[in-house]
Amino acid sequence: MAAADSVKSLQEAALCSICLDYFQDPVTLRCGHNFCQDCLTKCCVGSQTSPSNSCPECREPFQEGEMQINRKLRDVAEIARKMSFQEVRFQEATEPRGERLCLEHQEALKLFCEVDETPICLICRESRAHKAHTVLPIAESAKDYKDQILSQLEILNEKRKEIMILKSSQEKESQELLTQTDAERQKTVAEFKQLHQFLEEQEQLQLAELEELDKEIVMRRDEHVDKLYEEIVSLTELISEMEEKCRQPASELLQNIRSTLNRCKRGKFHNPALLSPELKRRLWDSSQISLFLETVTKSFKDALSDGPQYNTANVTLDPDTAHPQLVLSEDRKSVRGGDKQQDLPDNPERFDTWLSVLGCEEFTSGRHCWEMEVGKGKLWAVGVARESVSRKGEIRPRPEEGISAVWLCQGQYRALSSPKWTRLQLSSPPRRIRVCLDCAGGQVAFLDADTEAPIFTFPPASFSGERIHPWIWVWEGSQLGLCL
Repeated sequence: MAAADSVKSLQEAALCSICLDYFQDPVTLRCGHNFCQDCLTKCCVGSQTSPSNSCPECREPFQEGEMQINRKLRDVAEIARKMSFQEVRFQEATEPRGERLCLEHQEALKLFCEVDETPICLICRESRAHKAHTVLPIAESAKDYKDQILSQLEILNEKRKEIMILKSSQEKESQELLTQTDAERQKTVAEFKQLHQFLEEQEQLQLAELEELDKEIVMRRDEHVDKLYEEIVSLTELISEMEEKCRQPASELLQNIRSTLNRCKRGKFHNPALLSPELKRRLWDSSQISLFLETVTKSFKDALSDGPQYNTANVTLDPDTAHPQLVLSEDRKSVRGGDKQQDLPDNPERFDTWLSVLGCEEFTSGRHCWEMEVGKGKLWAVGVARESVSRKGEIRPRPEEGISAVWLCQGQYRALSSPKWTRLQLSSPPRRIRVCLDCAGGQVAFLDADTEAPIFTFPPASFSGERIHPWIWVWEGSQLGLCL
C-alpha cells in the first residue's frame, strides 16, 4: 500500500496544473512553480492585457527570459508516464472489470450518449433507448469536453486578470485625484491668507468643498473596489471548481457537463465610471478657482460666488489662413476636408501642408470660450494656436510649437501634449467640445459642452502677450462647425 501511495504521489508531482497531463518540456519560474512550456506560453505570454507575465498559480510577475528548462523534472515526468502506462496495462490484464459498470447490464461503461448526456455500455447502445442517439467512446467524449473546459478556463483567467488590472488602475486614478485635491487645498490656503474677513469665510467654503470631494472620491473608490473584489472572488471560486472538475474521472466529469459549461460562460463585466461627470466638473471648477486666486486677486470678491467666468466668443474662420484643400461655408462657421486642392494664392498666412485654418478672432487678455460641433468628424483636431505658429511645411502640433489642442484619430482621442501625446479616456464620444482660453493664466481647457465633463486641461504656460487664435485641423471627408 505504501509503495502504491508513493507511486501515486510521484505521478501527481509530474502533472502540469494547466493541462493536467504529464509535463512536456517543463519550465520552472522564479517562484518555484513548474508548467509545460507550451501551456505557460499559451496561458501567460500570449496575453496582451498586462505589461508583464504572472505565474498562473501564485500570480507573481516574471519576465519571459526567466523561464528555466527543468530537465530533471522532464525525466521524472517521463518515468511517471511510463509507470502510468504500465499500471494501465496491468489493470487491463488483471482487472478487466475495474471500470464502472452499467447498473442494468453489469457491463463496462465504454460509450457516452451525447443526447442523454450519460455513460452507457455496449448493450445499452443497441437498445431502443439509445439506438437512434449519437454516441462516442467515453474517452473521446471526455477529451472533447475537457478541451472545452480548458478553453473556458483560459477565458476566465483572462477575465480575472483584466479585472485585477482594472482594479489597480482605478485605485491609482483615485489616488491621483486625492493628490490633486490636496494640492488644490494647499493653494487655496496660501491665497486666503492674503485676504481679510470676507475672504476667510470663502476659504472655509472652498476647503469644505474639497473635503467633500475627498469623501465622495474615497466613497466611490471603495464602492468600485468592493465590486471588483466580489467579481474576482466569484471568478476565483468558479475557476477552482472547474479545475477540480477537470481532475475528476471521465464518467464523473461528464455528469451535468453542459450545465457546468454554461456556468463558465459569464457575461462581460460591465465596469461603471469611477467618477460621475458632475464630480469631475466640481473638481475641475475647484482647480479653476485656485488658478483664479493666483492670477486675478483683484477681482476675486466679485467672481468667487459664481466661479471663473468666460466670455463666449463669436468665432468665424479666416479664409486667408485655410489650407487649399479645406472648404469653408459661406458664413465661415464650418469647414470640410475636400478631396482636391483649390486654386488659391499662396499668401504668407496660409497653411500649405497641414489641413489647418485659424479663427479670425485674436485674444491677448481675459477669458474666452467657444464651442465646436465635432460629431460628424472622424479625423480632426481643435484648439488654439499662437499668431507665430508656422504656416509652411511640416509642423509639430504641440504647446512649444504654438498649438494646444485635442484630436480624434482612428477612434482614439488624444491631447497634443508634450513631450508625448496623452491618450484620453472618455465615457462617451463628445458631440460638442467647448474650448476655454485663459490668457492671463496661460491655460487652455476642453470640456464636453453637453455634459460639462472635463476632457483635458493643458498645464499653465506664459503666452507673453502674444495673440492667440482658434485653430482647427480637419481631414478629407470630415466636417466641423462652430456653434453660434
